[in-house]
Amino acid sequence: MLSALLWLPALGAAVVGFLPGNINGMRLRSIASAFASAIFIVNIWLLTQFDTANSGLQFQEYLPWIPQLGLSYNLGIDGLSLPLLVLSALLTLLVIYGTGEKMERPQLYYALILLINAGVAGALMSQNLLLFVLFYEVELIPFYLLIAIWGGKQREYAAMKFLIYTAVSGLLVLAAFLGVAWLSGSLNFDYSAITTQVLPRNVQLILLTILLIGLGIKIPLVPLHTWLPDAYVEASPATAILLGGILAKLGTYGLVRFGLQMFPETWSIIAPGLAIIGTVSVMYGALSAIAQKDIKRMVAYSSIGHMGYILVACAAGTKLALIGAVGQMVSHGLILALLFYLVGIIETKVGTRDLDVLNGLMNPMRGLPTASSLLVLGGMASAGIPGLVGFIAEFLVFQGSFSIFPIPTLLCILASGLTAVYFVILLNRTCFGKLDNATAYYPPVTFAENMPALVLAGIIFVLGIQPAWLLKWSESTTNAIVATLPADRNAQVAISYPLERSALEIASTPRLFPGQLGD
Repeated sequence: MLSALLWLPALGAAVVGFLPGNINGMRLRSIASAFASAIFIVNIWLLTQFDTANSGLQFQEYLPWIPQLGLSYNLGIDGLSLPLLVLSALLTLLVIYGTGEKMERPQLYYALILLINAGVAGALMSQNLLLFVLFYEVELIPFYLLIAIWGGKQREYAAMKFLIYTAVSGLLVLAAFLGVAWLSGSLNFDYSAITTQVLPRNVQLILLTILLIGLGIKIPLVPLHTWLPDAYVEASPATAILLGGILAKLGTYGLVRFGLQMFPETWSIIAPGLAIIGTVSVMYGALSAIAQKDIKRMVAYSSIGHMGYILVACAAGTKLALIGAVGQMVSHGLILALLFYLVGIIETKVGTRDLDVLNGLMNPMRGLPTASSLLVLGGMASAGIPGLVGFIAEFLVFQGSFSIFPIPTLLCILASGLTAVYFVILLNRTCFGKLDNATAYYPPVTFAENMPALVLAGIIFVLGIQPAWLLKWSESTTNAIVATLPADRNAQVAISYPLERSALEIASTPRLFPGQLGD
């Protein structure tokens, strides 16, 4: 069944890309949507069949490929990869559905989006290190073309910068994997066959550093982030959704899968430094977002900050922090997708993203009231308001990290408050105030145009009220990963939480959600 998640989008890309004749964009969108819907249905079926009590791999598939190189077709998923697979399928479907009727070169456009979905799914399911790198690098060309062809005025520069940075990222990840296999004497790159315990500590430290730099570019973390503002701003809203909502998650997924899980003892040594880097990213993203005048650039910088929370949680390595990190990956993808989609609507209808120009969009008669209302909800979710999905993810990250890194955690909480500051600035200048009577006659936003944003907003609200629906898939897996960390770290956590409850119990505590039914 896992192969269907890989080959179904690849087949869809081939069908859409090579359809003969002159086919209009609406029909192509319908065909691409049909494939994306099928992919999403397969993901939902996997959710229904997934055993949440099993911390190991499920639905495994294995075929020898090039045994001389140690490369095999080895697929499997667990509680770490499954939520990200579902997120990728959902955002792919919404991006395709939300594409306008006047898209230029639609065959290439939809084919590239489906190829991206195939690459992301392959990377998340790969249980062979070389296979992971292969899919990790497959994303480069489709994203480069999406930015270079359908981007803004500086699209060539942004696309080339993205290509160079992410190509370097892939080379560094590959170098780390080759080093692990060759120095440990392994002739097999299957993840289950790889061990770093036979390597000297200083060698492990070098390899882990190389790996973290490569993954840090993809996330991205400060100071490896400079490609992100240009790429996000110059990319179309749909491409920005895929970049932030899907592609960046390969970096954070790699942090847990190949950093923390493959180098547990060395990870504990460098964890304080990682917590500092994560905190710097959080603070830098928040402060930079406050200084922006372009709402799209503001959202881009906010993404840097929210990804920093994940690094702090991974550095802490407690049960609550790690499941909070997985929740933050999903919640960040949903919230970022909502914000970028709404920014796209505003730019299309109003013609600008400048905060000094935008005003009064909440006006019910001549503004964009529905889009503005959803933008308010997206801002609240990003700021971690209780009752929305961003709150429970950040709450678990903070509670799980505080016992290990109290000062970085407190700084991250402060940055969470700064998130509210820049979104208040955005909402105050964009949604409220008076419209210019001479110019403010904007085209109406149809229900179909609002539908992707409504779906995302609904999911953000439902998962905020019922966070167990998000967290239950990952708890067994993240607990098993934490169990591999050194005993002294586990003892420290046990002292801090002598009566530690599961993340699901904490997420379901009524006092966190005063409006929840049953309080």
